[in-house]
Amino acid sequence: MHKLNIRIARKTDVFAIVAMIANDNLGSLRENFQNPLPPAYYDAFENISHDQNQELMVMETEDGMIIGTLQLSFIQYLTYQGGIRAQIEAVRVHEQYRGKGIGQKLLEWAIQRAKEKRAHVVQLTTDKKRGNAFKFYEKLGFAASHEGMKLHLR
Repeated sequence: MHKLNIRIARKTDVFAIVAMIANDNLGSLRENFQNPLPPAYYDAFENISHDQNQELMVMETEDGMIIGTLQLSFIQYLTYQGGIRAQIEAVRVHEQYRGKGIGQKLLEWAIQRAKEKRAHVVQLTTDKKRGNAFKFYEKLGFAASHEGMKLHLR
């Protein structure tokens, strides 16, 4: 594979990012992927891009095709002596590039970035319906150490 670049997402990347997020069994149920995208996606992008604790990243090929994405959030809190927790969300790889190490490269980048920001832990969640994701994250050193819970408000 040719040279790949990981960079901060730009507004012009939002369509490609949402396309990847919507392109699986769970994403297709909760996203509203259409052309043009609903304004809510661009509003969310603006909020993320103006928050110093959020990094929405993309991986692109040499010719500029977006083939992967993730969002990294840095959460400052009082426990762990005022520690910083890095939260990885929305890891997606373009369907044509799955199984080629793109997800691993993205996660390795995120872990290194968390170290640079002096985070003491990197965490993520994955839907229990994504069995392959559990194996993938465990291979990278993540452990299912906690039980997560959610309360959907809509």
